[in-house]
Amino acid sequence: MGETLRRTPLFAWHQRSGARLVDFAGWEMPVQFSGVIDEHNAVRTQAGLFDVSHMGELMVTGAGAQDFLQRMTPNDCSKLVDGQAHYSALLEEDGTFIDDLLVYRRGEDRFLLVVNASNCARDLAWLDDHRSADVVLEDQSDSYGLLALQGPRAAEILTDLGPAELADLRYYRFTELDFGFGDSIVSRTGYTGEDGFEVYVPAEHAESLWTALLETGESKGLKPAGLGARDTLRLEAGMLLSGQDMGGDTTPIEVGLDWIVKLKKGDFVGRDALVAQKRGGVKRCMIAFELDGRRPARPGSTIVDEGLEVGRVTSGTWSPSLERPIGLALVETGEERAWTPGEEIEVSVRGKSCHGVVVELPFVRKS
Repeated sequence: MGETLRRTPLFAWHQRSGARLVDFAGWEMPVQFSGVIDEHNAVRTQAGLFDVSHMGELMVTGAGAQDFLQRMTPNDCSKLVDGQAHYSALLEEDGTFIDDLLVYRRGEDRFLLVVNASNCARDLAWLDDHRSADVVLEDQSDSYGLLALQGPRAAEILTDLGPAELADLRYYRFTELDFGFGDSIVSRTGYTGEDGFEVYVPAEHAESLWTALLETGESKGLKPAGLGARDTLRLEAGMLLSGQDMGGDTTPIEVGLDWIVKLKKGDFVGRDALVAQKRGGVKRCMIAFELDGRRPARPGSTIVDEGLEVGRVTSGTWSPSLERPIGLALVETGEERAWTPGEEIEVSVRGKSCHGVVVELPFVRKS
């Protein structure tokens, strides 16, 4: 017998709606409702609503909370103000990824960490092993439903239910309020490259909010969207996927996330290794590419140079917006290959050689 899959507070709604459900990181999640391309295009032109309640929420409180997170993450938590979030990571001592995450400052000694579902237990154990007595760590994942309302009409739809001031919320800022669905956190964040919001709502109110948003947004083109569209959207926006584009043996510097590494802030886990890597130079880097034809390069496909494998594809898909295959790859660096935009590459896709070109990120800019 296989392990029982976990379910979000919206599982019953998804099942009733006829969504195609799949195993994702141990959760039974909707991969699509009306179809990946239809949902993708809705987010790019109108709006889409995603159930991302599988994500983990860890509360860090206590007098030592900020100092603890300064030590455990590479970004600079001291620069956050109440009501602000930033993107960061948990790293091993050798600078490689444990997980990427969001850090929300809810008060001087109160922080919310939003982590990936597949890594939640590992992240919690890692943090617990390193915390001091003046830090309280609590897993609140089961308390929340998390809804992501994304697209150019997201603000219009959300303010039909909540206060008009939500439309003025700045990027990577959040507010805490009850607009009829219990005490919630509304943040202007997302994983699609479009404008949008993520709403952390008490789990018992998640279906009520989901239904209300779909009813309110129906006339504005809002559609429920699944993990399939979430993946094509995030890749078009050049956003990395934990455990696929990064993780295991990669560091933030290798995958182009230098900007979350604040070496000048002081010591943190993995700092020494990253300093050494900066000084010595990376031996590999992340590139973005587009391919000719219609065959996408899936993760694991190889980048070939004069018959030799010089890298591997970490993410690849058919881009509904560009109508061509796109992807990310981790490749070897060297004096002979600069991997600059416009440079031609060869990708081996299921044994067939495909011509491509290196491009700049993002593949698609916000509508």
